[in-house]
Amino acid sequence: MKTVENQEIDLGHPSLFNNRELSWLAFNERVLQEALDESNPLGERLKFLAIVSNNLDEFFMVRVAGLKDQVKAGFNKPENKAGLTPKEQLAAISKNNHQIVDLQYATYQDKLLPLLEKENIFIRKMEELTSLQNQFVERVFDEQIFPVLTPLAIDAYRNFPMLANKSINLAIILIDPQKKSERSKEKFAIVQVPAVLDRFIKLPSEEGRECYILLEDVITYFIHKLFKGYLVKQISKFRITRNADMTIHEEGARDLLKEIEKELKKRKWGAAVRLEVCEDSIDNNILQFLANTLEIHEKDIYPLNGPLDLSFLFSFYNEIIGNKEHLAYQTLIPQPPIDLIGEEDIFEALTKKDVLLHHPYESFEAVVDFISQAADDPNVLAIKQTLYRVSGDSPIIKSLKRAASNGKQVTVSVELRARFDEEKNVHWAKELEKAGCHVIYGMTSLKTHSKITLVVRKRNNNIERFVHLGTGNYNDVTAKIYTDLGFLTSNREFGIDATNFFNYLSGYTEKPVYHHLSVSPFDIRNDLISLIDEEISYHKKYNNGKIIFKMNSFTDKELIMKLYEASRAGVKIELIVRGICCLKPGIKGVSENIRVRSIIGRFLEHSRIYYFHCNREEKVFLSSADLMTRNMVKRVEILFPIYDEVIKKKIFKIVSILVADNVKARELYEDGTYSYLKRGLNDPVINSQEVLFEMAYRVLEDEE
Repeated sequence: MKTVENQEIDLGHPSLFNNRELSWLAFNERVLQEALDESNPLGERLKFLAIVSNNLDEFFMVRVAGLKDQVKAGFNKPENKAGLTPKEQLAAISKNNHQIVDLQYATYQDKLLPLLEKENIFIRKMEELTSLQNQFVERVFDEQIFPVLTPLAIDAYRNFPMLANKSINLAIILIDPQKKSERSKEKFAIVQVPAVLDRFIKLPSEEGRECYILLEDVITYFIHKLFKGYLVKQISKFRITRNADMTIHEEGARDLLKEIEKELKKRKWGAAVRLEVCEDSIDNNILQFLANTLEIHEKDIYPLNGPLDLSFLFSFYNEIIGNKEHLAYQTLIPQPPIDLIGEEDIFEALTKKDVLLHHPYESFEAVVDFISQAADDPNVLAIKQTLYRVSGDSPIIKSLKRAASNGKQVTVSVELRARFDEEKNVHWAKELEKAGCHVIYGMTSLKTHSKITLVVRKRNNNIERFVHLGTGNYNDVTAKIYTDLGFLTSNREFGIDATNFFNYLSGYTEKPVYHHLSVSPFDIRNDLISLIDEEISYHKKYNNGKIIFKMNSFTDKELIMKLYEASRAGVKIELIVRGICCLKPGIKGVSENIRVRSIIGRFLEHSRIYYFHCNREEKVFLSSADLMTRNMVKRVEILFPIYDEVIKKKIFKIVSILVADNVKARELYEDGTYSYLKRGLNDPVINSQEVLFEMAYRVLEDEE
C-alpha cells in the first residue's frame, strides 16, 4: 500500500472526477452487457434489453431534461466535479448514448431474434403472415383496435396535437385524389398507438411455432381503413420522450398532496427531450417537420433499427416462458431467516437477540409478519413507519390499516415525492388516512428516504420498543429481486432513537441527539468523514487500514476527496458501486489504493454497507443512503451501527463474497471505462449472488 500524502495535489481538481451523467450511461452499458452475456437464459437477456430502455426513458425525462433547462436558462457554468458545462454534457451524452442504443438494437436484431426463432418463437411482419393469420389479424383490427383509434388531422384549422409522453405514434401523409394541385393533394395526420392495448398479438399457431406481431405493425398495415377516400402515401413511426421532472414550490403549498397531484397532471405534457423514429419507415420531410415542431435538436433524434420502445419485452418475456422454463433463470426460493426459525412470536424472539435479514436470499415475509403481528397483537400500542416505495397490493399497507381499525396509534410517513411513484403514494396516503392512520409527508424541501419502523408494546406494565431498520424499501415485490439488508432489534436505546426520529418528522422539535442513529441531512456525511479520519489514524499507527463501502451510487465530492486522502495515506479501500461512480480509482499519487467494482447480475444490488477495519475492532454500518450529495444534504436518511459480533461477521462475510466476485463484477479504471475481472486458469469461479443463495440454503440445511 503506497503512501503519498505529503505530495502537494489539488484533490478537488476536475480531472480527478468522472462526470455523473456519463458514469450513469456507463452503468446502463453494463446492463446491456447482460443482454449480450450468453450464460444468461434467453428470456432474461430480453428483459435486460427492456431494462436498458426503461432506464434511458427515466434518464432523458429527468437528467437530460434538467440539463436542457439549464441551457435554455443561459446557465453555462461547469458542474461541480468533472467541470463540464451543460452543453458539453449534452454533447457527450448524445455521442455515448447513440453508440449504446445502436448496440442495443444490434443485440435485439442480430443476436436475440435469431435465438428466439431457434426456440420456434417468431415476431412476424405483416408481409410474412399466412393467409389464415392475415384474416385473423384483420378481424382483431376491425373488432378490437379500430374502435380505439383516433385519427388526428393537422392543417390550418387543427394544430399539431399534444402527444403524451412515451407514446408511440404514426405520422401519415395522405393523398386527396379530388384535389388537382400537388400541394393541396397532400394531407398530414397523426394516429397514436393506444397504450391501453397489448403491445403484441399472438397469431394462430403455425406448425408448432409460436408467432406474434406487434400492435403498431397491424395498425400501420390497416391504417387506410381510418382514411376512406384518401390514399396513404407514407407512414412514419415515432416516439416522444418529454421532460417529466417536477417543480414543487413547497414553501407556498398549503397542501403538499394537492400540489403533487397538480404536478402529476403536467408530467405527460412537458417539453420534448428525445425523438425516436423507426429508420426503416421514417420520411425525411416528416422527420424534419417533427423536429421543428417539437423543437428537437438533431443530436436528440434516435433512428432505431427495430421496434420503438423495447420495454415491451418485459410482457413478452412473461408470455413466452410459460412452457419454456429453460428461457428463464432457475427459480430460487427465499429461505426463512435463520434467526427466526421455530419462533412463532417475533417479539419474543427479538427480546432474546438482534436479527439480521438478507433479502432476497432470506424471505421478506419476516418484515411483513413483523408489521402484521404488531397489527393484531393486543399488547401493541403504536406503530410508526416510513414508506417510500411500496407494491401495488401491499401487505404492509393492509396491516397498517388493520392496526388502525384495531385501535392502535398508527403514524405513517409517506414520501409523496418518490420519483415516478408519486401517483401511487398519493393513493396510499389517502387510503391510510381513510383507515384512521396519521399520515405525515416528511419535512419541507427534504425527501424522507429512511427505512424505519417502530412498534411500541406494553407487557407486564412495561413499555417495550421494537425497531426495524433497513437499506431497502418496504416493498414485498422488489424484495424478491433487490438485494437488501434489514435489522430487527429490541435494544432500548435504538427504540428511544426511533421514537425521537418520528417525533422530529411529525412535530415541532429540535433536532434530536441520538444514541446510535446518524441522520442526514449532513450528519451522515460528517460522521463518515470522522470515521475515515479515524481509519487514517489507525493506519498510521498499525499499517493495516482498510475500508469497504457498498452502495448504489457515489457522487458526493467531499466524501470522494476524503477517500482520496485516505488512499494517499495508504489505507486500502474497496468500493462496490453498482451504478454511478464519480471517483476515479488508480490515479498515481491520488487513488492508487482504491479499487472500484460494479456487480450487475440477476438481482439488483441495492444494499448499503459501510465497513471500517479499525485495527481489528471492526465497525460496521448499514444505511438507507448512497454516498450521493442529494442523500447527504437533501434527504432524511439513516445510518446505523451494528454492534452484535455475530451479525458483524455475517455482514463481513457478505461483503467479502461480493469483493471476490469474478463473474458478474466489472472493474472501473482511471479513464472511466469498466471491464470484466480477469480470472486465472486455476481461480475458483465466484458469482457472488449464486454463492449467497447457496449459503442461505446450506445454512438452513445445517439447522435442520
